[in-house]
Amino acid sequence: MTAENLFFIGFLTESGVHNKNKTPVGGLMATEYFDVLIIGAGLSGIGAACHLKQDCPDKSFAILEGREAIGGTWDLFRYPGIRSDSDMFTLGYEFKPWTHPKGIADGSDIRDYINDAADEHQVRPHIRFGHKILSADWNSDQALWYLTAELNDGQKKTFTCNYLISCTGYYSYEEGFTPEFNGRENFSGDIIHPQFWPQDYDYKDKNIVVIGSGATAVTLVPALTDKAAHVTMLQRSPSYVISVPQQDPMVALLRKILPQTWAYRIIRGRNISITLALYNFCKKFPHAARRLLQWGVKNSLPDSFDMKHFYPDYNPWDQRLCAVPEGDMFKAMSAGKASVVTDHIDHFTADGVQLKSGKILPADTIITATGLRVQMFGNIQVSVDGENFIPNQSMSYRGVMFENLPNLAMIFGYTNSSWTLKADLIARWVCRLLHAMDKKGARQVTPRCHTQGMQRLPFINMKSGYIARVKDEIPQQGDQRPWKLYQNYFADMVQLRLASMDDPALEYTSPQPDEQTNVSAPRPAPAETQTP
Repeated sequence: MTAENLFFIGFLTESGVHNKNKTPVGGLMATEYFDVLIIGAGLSGIGAACHLKQDCPDKSFAILEGREAIGGTWDLFRYPGIRSDSDMFTLGYEFKPWTHPKGIADGSDIRDYINDAADEHQVRPHIRFGHKILSADWNSDQALWYLTAELNDGQKKTFTCNYLISCTGYYSYEEGFTPEFNGRENFSGDIIHPQFWPQDYDYKDKNIVVIGSGATAVTLVPALTDKAAHVTMLQRSPSYVISVPQQDPMVALLRKILPQTWAYRIIRGRNISITLALYNFCKKFPHAARRLLQWGVKNSLPDSFDMKHFYPDYNPWDQRLCAVPEGDMFKAMSAGKASVVTDHIDHFTADGVQLKSGKILPADTIITATGLRVQMFGNIQVSVDGENFIPNQSMSYRGVMFENLPNLAMIFGYTNSSWTLKADLIARWVCRLLHAMDKKGARQVTPRCHTQGMQRLPFINMKSGYIARVKDEIPQQGDQRPWKLYQNYFADMVQLRLASMDDPALEYTSPQPDEQTNVSAPRPAPAETQTP
């Protein structure tokens, strides 16, 4: 911590600084100031920190992480078979080649990859573990964010920063989504949500029913067959499932003849193009795409298999496709180790699940792979000058910032491709914005919509249940640039890397010091002198 920032912190705490509404900030542990604060030390947060180290070395920053480990999703989820549902040549960072043989990676390998990136870029010393952010309030008079963090021992601490980056993902870590099941209390076995998988849980020789048909379910089903007596995937409706290779011969060839960085970039570019081409094909020719996907599944299963279990009633990519590495789920079903049932649950019994068709599924263990509970900003209470920020009343600017919300970026990845592709683009754009603010001498930047009659559309245009449940709680997008979202890496690469920072939709200001408190803006401290 530099002398300048220590002086600023002391001034805040000793003088009892007030926010715009003149509510005291006191009563908490001493405030610390950083130029940039990142919330979350998962895949996105570590990536954003690495970009800051590379592109904005003069900015002081810290990462505030509520848990005690790096990795986010990939540290939280520990159920059997946990893996990526995207290839790691696109889910990996653009600045760090993926060198593992497997393209579809296990959760532990992804966790190691994120930790390696943090260490290689010397990000770990900037992380504050056990800091759960409760609220973030923007003070326009001072051009500062005030964050309140709850520590593991129950104490609360405030942080201030000029710019805030939310890398909290899109779902609650505290609770998953589980529908109400009649008779749940009568079931004599174990009921487990994959998000909270018990450590060392023994499922040997058990009959297991996995409720769900999404990415988690198609991962769990084949993984559990290693020890379970039988695994049944119980789905209310089918999903589109596609078999993908675990290892790519082209990758092995390129790694032999080219440097790792070159090979990584070539494979990354190829895989981005293939994924985008498949998505566009599905959207433009849904009937042909449906036949193609179902043909792939049919060829992976015995002739006698009832294909109704893989015939969804929606078009491809109305919901996310589920990847099955090397067709492992189909192999488990072909071998009789696993099965699929499409039906509705009537109630749980002591020994299993009673279906509305009258059929009973015996079970020793029921796994509710029924989805996530979506939330924005990690359930942090965000406000501007004491007024709560309401996400569904704001449009997203370039998929990064929000209308009328100053100095805050949210990293939200793609729904039709790898999350990290968009995360990398957003982090680099934020670094460009910070440089533009410095060049203009501005301490505040706020997206403003000046277009009359802008049509407002859903932020996420998917029909998945977990999105539909919160459609009225999440931000919106517009139907015109720069408020329109593109689920297209190449389109985003152009607009986020090349678009002018002099966009009329960006309002740059430099607020004057608050006359009552006489607080002037702190000067940025060099990052290398920080001691987070």
